[in-house]
Amino acid sequence: MELTSTSLVDGAPIPGDFAFCLPDPAHHVCLGRNRNPQLSWRDVPAGTRSLALICHDPDVPSQGDDVNQPGRTVPASLPRVDFFHWVLVDLPAGLTQIGEGEFSHAVTPRGKAGPATLHGARHGLNDYTGWFAGDADMSGDYFGYDGPCPPWNDELPHRYVFTLFALDVPSLAVSGRFTGQQARDAMAGHILAQASLTVRYTLNPAVVL
Repeated sequence: MELTSTSLVDGAPIPGDFAFCLPDPAHHVCLGRNRNPQLSWRDVPAGTRSLALICHDPDVPSQGDDVNQPGRTVPASLPRVDFFHWVLVDLPAGLTQIGEGEFSHAVTPRGKAGPATLHGARHGLNDYTGWFAGDADMSGDYFGYDGPCPPWNDELPHRYVFTLFALDVPSLAVSGRFTGQQARDAMAGHILAQASLTVRYTLNPAVVL
């Protein structure tokens, strides 16, 4: 199975159109267009009954003490954890692509609706749900795609891994406000094939991609 994109180049920086935040010299960051990228796939194995898509950042700081703090940096040596940006399950087995901006075309304060979405599929919560939990203007359930917004003072460029899974079940055994990790756990033992592409992003002007 192969995953490709007209929006992204595997191994290259992600264009700003697909980011939640963009660099801003006056305020460190500003909101981006937050469009989901176009994705296409082929050679789905026989026996596939549904598809799932996950985008995650494996480079999120495991401690937030220094994150976005003036005069401080997030050291590259800090241990990192996963942050889910897109959790999409129950895509039809016969689907071959997702259009650019089809699922997200702007930042939605308090999050986009879910879990039901296009093509009879379901969205899980992305991790902006927890990130904005204490923000009176932004808190809510963030279903669907929300793009990169890494710490503007992080020494480490972040990777964003888009992975498509071919599954042997017609509907994944998750319900309600499910998370990326819950989707991963439910897929265990049901994956016939998977394919990924990885892009990079930083908001730190001192970091070269």
